[in-house]
Amino acid sequence: MNIALVGFGYWGPNVARNINANPNLKLHTICDMIESNIEKAKSIYIETVNYDANYENILNNVNINAVAIATNTGTHYKLIKAALENNKHVYVEKPFTSTIEEALELEALAKEKNLIIHIDHIMIFHPAIKKIKEIISNGELGDILYIDATRTSLGQIRKDVSSMWDLAVHDLSIIDYLMDGVFPKQIKSFGEKIYNPKESITFLTLKYDNFFAQIESNWISPIKDRKLTIVGTKKMLVYDDVKLSEKLVVYNKNVEVLKGDDIYSDDYCVKTNELDAYIPKIEVEDALFNSIEHFRLSVVNKTESFSNPAQAIRIQEILTMADNNMNK
Repeated sequence: MNIALVGFGYWGPNVARNINANPNLKLHTICDMIESNIEKAKSIYIETVNYDANYENILNNVNINAVAIATNTGTHYKLIKAALENNKHVYVEKPFTSTIEEALELEALAKEKNLIIHIDHIMIFHPAIKKIKEIISNGELGDILYIDATRTSLGQIRKDVSSMWDLAVHDLSIIDYLMDGVFPKQIKSFGEKIYNPKESITFLTLKYDNFFAQIESNWISPIKDRKLTIVGTKKMLVYDDVKLSEKLVVYNKNVEVLKGDDIYSDDYCVKTNELDAYIPKIEVEDALFNSIEHFRLSVVNKTESFSNPAQAIRIQEILTMADNNMNK
């Protein structure tokens, strides 16, 4: 399958490398309007790839089956729509689009044209997240009580989206994947526009029917932190993506009710249990490679991607509602 990459700036080189590493994909063309980006690409791929500054040429090339879009969020709608109208499948970086209305229109167009749109919610293709999904699905954690996600570092400060739209989108996609697409019933958000016209630090709280989640997204922290904590009625786990080893730990810790059914009654009594812990085996896989391969298989098998427009729209609805009540 021939695929063209549009955008060779910050993230594009990573997408290009993983497309090129897939034996079942051909990186046909790299397209970018910035000459220095094209020159950077040429220094890597030399004559094995075609280069173009004009997106129209990609659209008109019948030998190109799909486009991978790694450009600023504000350009996604126009680029995706043009690709679909020219019968090309689409792989696009998150966030899907700038607005829900744009996302809904593109979802409908893809269905009409029988084409695949795959949004790169990369973390749901990470082997550790797949392992966590397995642990939750087999009931090992019991009922989920709360999820805490922290994603902080110093930079990259983006002007096209806030830290919430850039970072929390990862954690929202993880929660959506782990909890089978459940939607929150309450959303609260707080943030500050520091060094940037959009929020550089945000806190997002989500209340679901049976659990709640807290997500911190921060571009101005001295420490890079990528941590996910999930607490259940039976066990708890922590995934620390920054650690070099022992990234995922399952703790045999819980709170046991000894007496009573009403937490407000005087005879209600609990105790905490702290037993052993173990480190699950996680396969050594590249999440971005997995994401791209999943996109390829979706196209080949004509099946919906895990990270399809419906999932992206659920996440964008949360982010839009969070934007609307920011600091209220």
